[in-house]
Amino acid sequence: MAHESFESLEVAEILNRDYVCIKVDREERPDVDAVYMSVCMAFHGSGGWPLTVLMTPEQKPFWVGTYLPKTSQYGQMGLLELLKSVAQLWKTDKQKLLESGENAVRMLEQLETEKRPASELTKEVFQRAFRWFRKAYDPDWGGFGAAPKFPTPFNLLFLLRYSSAERDEDALKMVRHTLDQMYRGGIYDHIGGGFSRYSTDEKWLIPHFEKTLYDNALLAQVYLKAYQKTDSPLYRRIAENVLRYVLRELTDEQSGFYCGQDADSEGEEGKYYVFTPDEVAAVLGKAEAEEFCRWFGITETGNFEGRSVPNLIENPRYEERNPQIAADCKILADYRLKRTVLHKDDKVLTAWNALMISALADAYILLDEPVYLKAAQNAQQFISESLFNHQTCRLYHRWRKGEAGIDTQLDDYAFYAFSLLKLYQATLRVSYLRKAIICSKQMVDLFFDKENGGFYLYAKDAESLIGRPKETDDGALPSGNSVALAVLLWLFRLTGETEWNTLFQKQVRFYSGYLSDFPTASCAALCTLMEEFYPSQELICVTSGEEVPPELLTFLHRHQEQLPFTTVKTKANQKALAELAPYTESYPIPAQGTAYYLCKEGKCSAPVTDLQTLQRLIFES
Repeated sequence: MAHESFESLEVAEILNRDYVCIKVDREERPDVDAVYMSVCMAFHGSGGWPLTVLMTPEQKPFWVGTYLPKTSQYGQMGLLELLKSVAQLWKTDKQKLLESGENAVRMLEQLETEKRPASELTKEVFQRAFRWFRKAYDPDWGGFGAAPKFPTPFNLLFLLRYSSAERDEDALKMVRHTLDQMYRGGIYDHIGGGFSRYSTDEKWLIPHFEKTLYDNALLAQVYLKAYQKTDSPLYRRIAENVLRYVLRELTDEQSGFYCGQDADSEGEEGKYYVFTPDEVAAVLGKAEAEEFCRWFGITETGNFEGRSVPNLIENPRYEERNPQIAADCKILADYRLKRTVLHKDDKVLTAWNALMISALADAYILLDEPVYLKAAQNAQQFISESLFNHQTCRLYHRWRKGEAGIDTQLDDYAFYAFSLLKLYQATLRVSYLRKAIICSKQMVDLFFDKENGGFYLYAKDAESLIGRPKETDDGALPSGNSVALAVLLWLFRLTGETEWNTLFQKQVRFYSGYLSDFPTASCAALCTLMEEFYPSQELICVTSGEEVPPELLTFLHRHQEQLPFTTVKTKANQKALAELAPYTESYPIPAQGTAYYLCKEGKCSAPVTDLQTLQRLIFES
């Protein structure tokens, strides 16, 4: 509609004459988008973008829909006809439109007040989710369902966790096949790294060429976790290439991360990414170009409008690390930068940056590369300095070119708190735990429904809209409620403070009805709940040194999957830790060395003093 209708002078004349036009950036105002998308879903049973809304000055919608052609065709009303008929009706029968708006508001209020009854969750909820994925799985190309195909990272993360918890090889095979096929397809940028938004076909071949920060942050985490599970060099290489892409092309000079890159180049979708054999030969030379084109399926006929999206679908050697191909990719990536311009969305969003911080923290933990920790810490510092209002002590939602603004949403607080806990896990610096607690307390105060559980999308003192939803479904992004669930559990496990457990249990009850009915809609929440339903271990370490011993940090990183919740008490942090986690006062610091207390289901073993014995206990439990 952007090109077809909103660049049309004919459409512009009607809009400017009869309407007050407001264009909403759903990345800046997800609350507005969510409210009116709920109305669209209620009216039509489905939603999507672009979202078109006609409403009264009081925000009450009387017409809501998605894509409209410029003029009527094939029985579908066109935008021009809609605008003309509504403008005429506003003049002749305004009351009818006002009544439709009132009905929409009442319907939205009814939807928001409907509560799903709490139910007793058991392991069956995970098994039902797995059975659904197994049924929807595409055994030929990986992924779930038909085209268009979205990566849906948390679905894959759930299956990875399920495969470990239930020792289910089928779950792992589905994940591995899907990860392999996504990488082999054109949805992955083989020249410059990073993933596009989604695939328009079942093979993951032709993408919607837009790249977003959040997709790449979440997919980096999936490939990292798959590498942790399988020790596959391919998954490590893919994760590193994704992170390298983000650090190279989406990182601001002040260390924040931009939203992403557009699909269009000079008005053509995908122009930046596609090649012909002659063009490759002009850059690499004929001999090298022939091998490069064979490797990536670049042909004379092409696979996208006469040109080729590089891919490995027909390449049986796709797992190989080919130094010559890698060098040629670097040459073509440099050439591509000069060939055409790819627009960058240079907004910096708190929530999306937090997702990237979490991915970088995971990369440091699993790959032991300090560059990732440094990037995560720099981004966290950027948020604390540039996306924080020091007068109100509140986060901002968006920063761009030195200016921060827009009220924060639930996602900003939940994702940021989680990223701080990830940094604590990566470094064991108590300062990150303290910041996570402060952020989480503010999140509870601003967004939590203390009576019924669940977090509202926007804050209690924010601009009032016609609805105040609580989002539970995970889409391309995990919902704020899902991530908040994880934050509450982590804080209880790390601090032992019952207030966090009380909030966590209330959040579980809120979620239970949704999960019982549609478990696959909230896989991020399922991932958190698996920590509760399957045996988990915590570790308390007390050391006579001033700092965390380096060999201990390395050990904890290596056993992150077995020990997700670890506390280390040192001479330097014992006072600060006692304030945040009072239970740690019961564990005395030894005169020399380190003592390790391994705890399971609330019971701690007698302390051991060497890592070899500790490792044996971990795997005996």
